[in-house]
Amino acid sequence: MIEEVKKLANHYFEDIVKIRRSIHQNPELSFEEFNTSLFIQNILQENKISFQSGIVKTGIVAEVKGELESSNHLVLRADMDALPIVEKNKIPYKSVNEGVMHACGHDVHSSSLLGTLLILNDLKHLFGGTIRFVFQPGEEKLPGGASLMIKEGILEPKPSCCIAQHVYPELEAGKVGFKSGTYMASADEIYITIKGKGGHAALPHLLVDPIVISAQIITSLQQIVSRNNNPENPSVLSFGYIDAKGATNVIPDSVHLKGTFRTFDEKWRFDAHNKIKSIVNSICDANGAECDIDLKVGYPFLKNDTKLTTKSKESAIEYLGKENVIDLSLRMTSEDFSFFSQVSPSCFYRLGTGDGKTIKKLHTSTFDINEDALRTSTGLMAYIVLKELNS
Repeated sequence: MIEEVKKLANHYFEDIVKIRRSIHQNPELSFEEFNTSLFIQNILQENKISFQSGIVKTGIVAEVKGELESSNHLVLRADMDALPIVEKNKIPYKSVNEGVMHACGHDVHSSSLLGTLLILNDLKHLFGGTIRFVFQPGEEKLPGGASLMIKEGILEPKPSCCIAQHVYPELEAGKVGFKSGTYMASADEIYITIKGKGGHAALPHLLVDPIVISAQIITSLQQIVSRNNNPENPSVLSFGYIDAKGATNVIPDSVHLKGTFRTFDEKWRFDAHNKIKSIVNSICDANGAECDIDLKVGYPFLKNDTKLTTKSKESAIEYLGKENVIDLSLRMTSEDFSFFSQVSPSCFYRLGTGDGKTIKKLHTSTFDINEDALRTSTGLMAYIVLKELNS
């Protein structure tokens, strides 16, 4: 079975490279993936694959049924959206959409899933059951395309399992990584507006300075993690945006803050939300300011099913060799595939895309991949599925 899969992965390799480059060159932001969706639909139509489109506007669910007798069915998922980043790569397939770039590898995910679909469609005689291929919009933007597609019923009837992969530039192409159990953090967004009283910076006694108040808030909120959280439960509270629009001699009327809170414990997650609100309100009250707090609940933490992940890792070792399969550590990044993992046993693993020389990091203007990874991404997922359906 391995040789059949590898032969097909090599057969489709050049086609998948072209597909990936086309998607990379024409990136679209979250929930705006209209042309990407049409591009994928055309490929499905050319290969006579049944599918449903227009789910959450741009989402697609394709389906391949095996020829053997079985009631099993599972879900494979890839995301399609890009990021608001200006690409700096000097490559023939550089983004033509100014200010938009596939800097998180979703072009790789979508093209790889198409490759896996083509391989499994050619191998229908080797398995029974149904495989659903989900091409998902909006992974990079709350509330996340995964949650919205699930609400529209894409996981009904409930699948036996869900599987996805994600690019990992720190790992060389040809290698993959797995982690059973809790893997990625929940992620919530924090928006705070501090309303004071602005004026001349030389007359602070006549003002309510929102800049000083914002500094006090940011510093005080750090104690939520350092002094309230169990050290055994990783948590992060960070602010990446401060907007004051003042000047050297101008204190503004208001300051806007944006941040993120991430953790692995659902009870602590919402306890922390309450503490954030309490501290912000108390500091503003003490300084005579007003505030608005919008705490957007984002993605839950992602948990890999131990049984499924162990089996998938064993399949990867069979397909790639033990030396090419590594164990992963916890990550404070988040993924809306976590919504899939809340419904059915799931496995979210990492695909090496590096060249062993320069690490082209995710969410940067120079992200790119070693395209040899597209042999692994298509073939390995197909093999994992075949082993799962035939176990």
